[in-house]
Amino acid sequence: MVTYIIKRLIAAVMLLFVVSIATFAIFFLVPRLAGMSADDLASRYVGKAANAEIIHDTAVRLGFYDPLVVQYGRFVKGIFLGVDRNYGPGVEHCPAPCLGYSYVTQNPVLPDLLDRLPVTLSLASGAVVIWVVFGVATGVVSALRRGSFFDRMSMGVALAGVSLPIFFTGIVSLAIFRDKLGLVGDVADWVPIEEDPLTWANNLILPWVTLAFLYAASYARITRAGMLETMGEDYIRTARAKGLPEKAVVMKHGLRATLTPLVTMLGLDLGLLLGGAVLTESTFSLPGLGKYAVDAIGHNDLPQVMGVTLFAAAFIVVANLIVDLLYAVVDPRVRLG
Repeated sequence: MVTYIIKRLIAAVMLLFVVSIATFAIFFLVPRLAGMSADDLASRYVGKAANAEIIHDTAVRLGFYDPLVVQYGRFVKGIFLGVDRNYGPGVEHCPAPCLGYSYVTQNPVLPDLLDRLPVTLSLASGAVVIWVVFGVATGVVSALRRGSFFDRMSMGVALAGVSLPIFFTGIVSLAIFRDKLGLVGDVADWVPIEEDPLTWANNLILPWVTLAFLYAASYARITRAGMLETMGEDYIRTARAKGLPEKAVVMKHGLRATLTPLVTMLGLDLGLLLGGAVLTESTFSLPGLGKYAVDAIGHNDLPQVMGVTLFAAAFIVVANLIVDLLYAVVDPRVRLG
């Protein structure tokens, strides 16, 4: 197992290396291939009234005249060794791991990402508990009561949850529960959990439920389909014939065999959310990684985009590794293999 984990970690590092090259090429190489010069790139980060001299000086300061290999090498060096930045009056050192400085705010990227990470973690952790509990429970009950009114109603709601975009359900929920009924506070007022747990939960309950509604629908449908297939297997009939309680048959034998695809989905979904719930955070104006990514793209701030991309890729790689390790817990056949 230790050897397997080490191999996966090495593969993860290589994958992040490939992701960094691809992202760097998209934002630095492709514009050059499209005919943009170094001054054209620099013109995005100066005022509209800037003259050609200011644009040229900005391009030189940002290193746009350097060969692309040198620019990428500088980025990689910053991650492992740190980098020095000449901001005019002096030189500032960004210690490793350094993801560079924002072209717009001039702030180091990594501290900005770490400041916004608790918001995204809070959003993802609360939502995942809600959608796993309600999604799996709904799928199990629907499978056990196949064809009943509850089955048809829950699958209809699940179909609506999968179909409706989150920015629609988010805006509708804000209009009803915050603006009209006043049941929740201002979602945009982020309060850390260590300062006021009740206000933290009250401000996040609406994003949690809205996000969970989207994901719980998929989990309910997958669980129902898996349970319907599993409960007809021979070993389920054998377990019942041996006199096992129905609860043990359903939970220990039926649901456990259905968990493998759910674990896979959960790992990927959680990894994507930790990389930034873009639509949810933008809809509710939460200052997390997702909204940070949207703002970075809107400002063409390449270091910020690179930082968010690497963060998201790292979360997905780690989530996949955890999922592979959980397979051995959920399915004993994996351990035997």
